[in-house]
Amino acid sequence: MSTIERSIDLNVPVRTAYNQWTQFETFPLFMDGVREVVQFGDDQLLWCAEVGGKEVRWQAKIDEQIPDKRIAWHSISGARNAGCVTFHRITDDRSRVMLQIDYEPEGVIETVGDALGALGLRVQGDLERFKAFIESQARETGAWRGEIQEH
Repeated sequence: MSTIERSIDLNVPVRTAYNQWTQFETFPLFMDGVREVVQFGDDQLLWCAEVGGKEVRWQAKIDEQIPDKRIAWHSISGARNAGCVTFHRITDDRSRVMLQIDYEPEGVIETVGDALGALGLRVQGDLERFKAFIESQARETGAWRGEIQEH
């Protein structure tokens, strides 16, 4: 399994960054290759993305969600992956988003892409597009303030 860790500083409060990140169905607006994210209930997500020129689908379960702090997940079908995103207050009007993804490359194209650091570049680009998206909005498009804690 490979791990990617990236972070970005945002010119919005931590609450705004967190609230926007809970709007999973908006991810195609700033995540390269993500075609659709559908949320079922509070803790289930269905992803559709293009990876290596082919369409892939997988389902993920949110294991932990703590407002303004952390969201953690793992895949339950399809592409094997897991990770967490954490939110950190820098000042009242600035925050940092830190993203960690653990994934298992599938097939030759993904394995070669992994060796070349392609997913790391994609994730960094996604964070930069998230920054541009949320800073241009200056506020979140919605929010889910519930809490999930698996035992």
